[in-house]
Amino acid sequence: MSPCGPMRMFVALPLPEAVKDDLARFLEPRQEAGPNLRWTVPDQWHVTLAFLAEVAERNTDELFERLERAATRRKPLVLRVAGAGAFPHVGQAKVLWAGLEHDGEELTRLAGGVRAAAAKTGIRMDGARFHAHLTLARLARPSDVTRWLRVLEQYSGPPWQAREVALVASHLGQGPHGRAVHDVREIFRLGPPSMG
Repeated sequence: MSPCGPMRMFVALPLPEAVKDDLARFLEPRQEAGPNLRWTVPDQWHVTLAFLAEVAERNTDELFERLERAATRRKPLVLRVAGAGAFPHVGQAKVLWAGLEHDGEELTRLAGGVRAAAAKTGIRMDGARFHAHLTLARLARPSDVTRWLRVLEQYSGPPWQAREVALVASHLGQGPHGRAVHDVREIFRLGPPSMG
């Protein structure tokens, strides 16, 4: 990352190690059957709430403040990895994902709050509708992934309580095998400070 140029960042809900371990155990014996899939690694699993393609260093202090306020307005969430899908659609998939079970609209409100915080900081948002998911794999060529969805829909992970959101800088191609390196810049607790 160059301190002079804009940073590629995202705001996300981190997954607890136990949740990642459970999903990794389910996926591991099945990954060999998908040589055309580039699987994501458990260390980088997260639920993206907002993608920030270009964040100027001069905007980070204000962004931290606004994200902190947005987080305090929302309460901790109970989540579970379950279900599956594909972007843009199952017949011509470029991305294979696991879904999230969550309690009502609170997750959508949290995503809206962090996106609004970024926009008020002057960061351009893409306007895409929030879709709660966990990216599992990317495909080199668009393909039909119907059989993968049948396999993944059998999975239902352990529930967990999400108590914080993270602002993460993403450095493309700087990790092993050309993967991105994720650098957590700040953690924000959900709920008012008194919820400690």
